[in-house]
Order: sequence, then C-alpha cells, then structure tokens
Amino acid sequence: MSNLKNNGNGKKAVVLLSGGLDSFTAAAIAKEAGFSCYGLTINYGQRHRIELDCAKGVADYLNLAAHRVAELDMTWIGGSALTDTIEVPKHKKQNKSNNDIPSTYVPARNTIFLSLALGWAEALGAFDIFIGANAVDYSGYPDCRPDFLDSFEKMANLATKASVTGVGHFTLHAPLVDLTKDDIIRKGIDLGIDYAITHSCYDPTPDNSACGSCDSCQLRLKGFADAGLTDPVKYINNKG
Repeated sequence: MSNLKNNGNGKKAVVLLSGGLDSFTAAAIAKEAGFSCYGLTINYGQRHRIELDCAKGVADYLNLAAHRVAELDMTWIGGSALTDTIEVPKHKKQNKSNNDIPSTYVPARNTIFLSLALGWAEALGAFDIFIGANAVDYSGYPDCRPDFLDSFEKMANLATKASVTGVGHFTLHAPLVDLTKDDIIRKGIDLGIDYAITHSCYDPTPDNSACGSCDSCQLRLKGFADAGLTDPVKYINNKG
C-alpha cells in the first residue's frame, strides 16, 4: 500500500468517492499529485442516500475525467444499521476496541468496493486506486486498517490478468490512513476544498440535515472543532 509518495504524471487512477469528507479529500490529493481521476460511487442501498448526490457534486467540483455510479443492492445481505432496519446508534462514546465494532459496519463493504474499483481500473488500464480509509479517527471498522489495505493490494496483483502478465502493478493509495480527522480537514482546506458540498451523516433527517449525534457526525464535528473551524453543513439545531 502506498501513502502517495510518487507523482501521478497524468496516469489514470480510480478513486472511490462516497460524497463524504474523507473521500473528497483523497480525490483532491490524487488530483494534486497529477493523476487523471476516475471517480467510482456505489449505490448499495445505504439509508444516507444524500451521499450519492454529494458524490456527483464532488466529481463535478474536481472536474474528474469520469464518474460512474455502480448499482449494488447490499440490503439483502443486511447486518448493518446502514442497510437494514437496525437503528443507527447515537451519542455513543468513541471506542476503538477491536471487540466493539459498531452496528454501522457494513459486512465486507470495503472489500467489495475495492474489488469493483479494481475491475474498472484493470479495464481502464489504470494501476492506481485511491480510497479515503482512515485508521486513526474512525469508528473501528476492520476494513479501514492498514493490514487489510496491504493485503488487498497483494491480492490485486495476484488476481488480475494485467498484473500476472506483466502489463502493470496495482498500487492502493490510502493517503489519509494515518491522519487525524482535523489533519484531514486542514489538508482539504489547504487544497481549496469546499466541505459544504459533502455529507457524512449516517441518519439524516428528511430535509437532509445531519443528525449531529451518530458516530460519523461526532467524528466530523470533533475534527472541525479540533481544527478550529466550523463545519459548513446543516445540522439539526445548528450543531455544525
């Protein structure tokens, strides 16, 4: 796995784009490094569907080479507060214990998403994939850890025709993996990012206001506060 040490020099890269803060920042970093970016968003039946509109806005904002939305219904799998009838936990004290993975974890989500990105990358002749995964200020998801990301990169180079025939070597970039949320936000501000067009809430209201109390909102709000900034998105009771 790479933390983006090499310049893109116009090379194609597939960027997983959720419409949230982290993926926007990762995409902006990829563009700054000189990659020609192809954004991939997954409509997997998530309850926070506002992120799909935000992803399109981010793709337009960054003027990506292309943006695709893959339709993948994961609601039949269930097992997650984001795709099932399970209630989204609120006002939960952050706990990064490996034994306390929250109900918002979606079974195998990053494995599946990265596999789709890998397939598109191989078809495009792109050998760089970007993901906004973070292992510092996050909710404890196992598929955000560096060990997982390293393992996926190894698998990608064992499982693809392009790699085993010597056409190219796939590199998985996770430029945010070791950053705190406030560091991510500062990096984005330095890149000129407008975070007002992003959305991170797991349980938005009917008017798409952020709830302010789910894990994702709490981490985001703390990140802006630690960075000495005000989150520009709309929250219930103007918490942002």
